[in-house]
Amino acid sequence: MDLEVLIENTLNVLAAGLTIGCIYGLMCIGLGLIFGIMRIVNFAQGELLMLGMYASLYLVTGGGVLAFLGPYVGPFVGALCAGPIVFAGGALLHRFLIARVSGLRTAGSIDDGHFGQLLVTLGISLILQNGGLIVFGSTPETVRTPLASRAVEIGPIYGDATVFLNKARLIACAVAIITAITLYLVLEYTRLGKALRAAADNPTAATYMGIDVDRAYRIAFALGCGITAVAGGLMATYLSFGPFIGLDYVIIMYSGVVLGGMGSILGAFWGGLTVGFVQQCSALALPPQLQNAAIFVVFLLIVSLRPQGLFGRSAERA
Repeated sequence: MDLEVLIENTLNVLAAGLTIGCIYGLMCIGLGLIFGIMRIVNFAQGELLMLGMYASLYLVTGGGVLAFLGPYVGPFVGALCAGPIVFAGGALLHRFLIARVSGLRTAGSIDDGHFGQLLVTLGISLILQNGGLIVFGSTPETVRTPLASRAVEIGPIYGDATVFLNKARLIACAVAIITAITLYLVLEYTRLGKALRAAADNPTAATYMGIDVDRAYRIAFALGCGITAVAGGLMATYLSFGPFIGLDYVIIMYSGVVLGGMGSILGAFWGGLTVGFVQQCSALALPPQLQNAAIFVVFLLIVSLRPQGLFGRSAERA
């Protein structure tokens, strides 16, 4: 292979890995937030991503609520607006279902309610998948924007080697980074963030300090749902989707969260970024069908060398 072609392919793969990885990182933060604060393994997280995609679609095109913003701005505003919609749905899910098998009410029960959590979230996942098929249909959709077919050219860098950055993915990447930074600042420096961290570290002590732990868990669950929905809305600007798309990305989310370290929000973002890089870089040598296999190879290598993840803390058993 010509050196210039090799350099161009490598640089474009790295650029794609960076832009897609940042969106994956935001997607993983939603799942990491739920697990880090509530210790719930949410099997329905992929379907929340799907709901974010459809919420963005109907805000921009179906309902026409954001049509006045045009095809350049509307899709990205729609992705951000999908967050509050799914946030409200997540709060209702926690109020009527998740709260029954999680929180202080399950303390002291058999395995602290984890069996119930697995069954409830799996049931929600199946309901949302098949409900989405009934309501939305099986035809693939996309949030159309002209930016998805345009690119920013950087270079030539070496000879004729040029880097092409898809404009839709580039803007989605920027929105994902800004959203992740905003969430980090909220969790670190606001009263709400301190309450959420206190409920995660020691819910019993937090209760004695006057913190409504159940309310904190509800906000954490809804916030995790909303963040993942925003990531879904951003992804909808450059790829097609259907009711079962969550199945393709829930494994990526879990891989990113475990790679970064269970319970670490910063780690979840870097884990998603790592998964994006590995997935795109594997395209240089592997067919598309084996790209996810490359993710798990790297996943097994990292976990075998650092079981607690990149940013996780090793725990000592008493």
